Amino acid sequence: MFRSELLTTFRRWRTLALLGVLAAVPVLVGIAVKLETGDSGSGGRGGGGGGDGPAFIAQVTNNGLFLVFTALAVTLPFFLPMAIGVIAGDAIAGEANAGTLRYLLVAPAGRSRLLLAKYATVMTFCLVATLVVALSALTVGALLFPLGDLTTISGTRIGFGDGLLRALLIALVVALSLIGVAALGLFVSTLTGSGIAAMATTVGLLITVQILDQIPQLDALQPYFFSHYWLSFADLMREPVYWDDLQQNLGLQALYAAFFGSAAWARFTTKDVTA
Repeated sequence: MFRSELLTTFRRWRTLALLGVLAAVPVLVGIAVKLETGDSGSGGRGGGGGGDGPAFIAQVTNNGLFLVFTALAVTLPFFLPMAIGVIAGDAIAGEANAGTLRYLLVAPAGRSRLLLAKYATVMTFCLVATLVVALSALTVGALLFPLGDLTTISGTRIGFGDGLLRALLIALVVALSLIGVAALGLFVSTLTGSGIAAMATTVGLLITVQILDQIPQLDALQPYFFSHYWLSFADLMREPVYWDDLQQNLGLQALYAAFFGSAAWARFTTKDVTA
């Protein structure tokens, strides 16, 4: 069942389009940094973009590997969660809207197994989407900028091999940072029979939570928002690594996944799919 769901999801044009957009973001960022560097060197605006862009962007011109970290920092607040929200929101509601959900449940697999297969598929998409961003950024970074040893946020030097390993670890952490969003989207998908409504609601919730996370008056609540620790992956580029925020992020995502996963199961196992 999981294999079938995986093939169905990744054969859809919508899925391929989302992956294409995610792959294009590092290309656009890399070209923009390259052009900005050229303009600065020709008497244009100086500074190479340092301090005005996302984390790591000032180091991209010195080492293309930093484009991986920059691309993940750019896509994590919106593009990656939006893509996950679309796939997760459509998981159950899309089947109901297409009229195929009742036929899927005729099989002896049962609702719990189907829901688990759907969630595993969404999580696989999380990993694939994150790796697409990372690999696209690594390719563009290698083509446009030099590669080699790099300087961590702490100021220490590490080898290129160690940097690649940390880039892979960061990509995995980013993927795990989205498991709460995946569970939330799946829960929303069980509440409606419209795939578009489920996707729009999930994306709307993502935007709302991130807006609330920027309001100073809500600082007491913000550590409980699923997006609050998303950029903590930058701590993997410190020497030694700071683990506190990373652990809080992964623990919070596990809590969201458990809560909304349970809510999705409770809703889906009692839902009247013949209505």
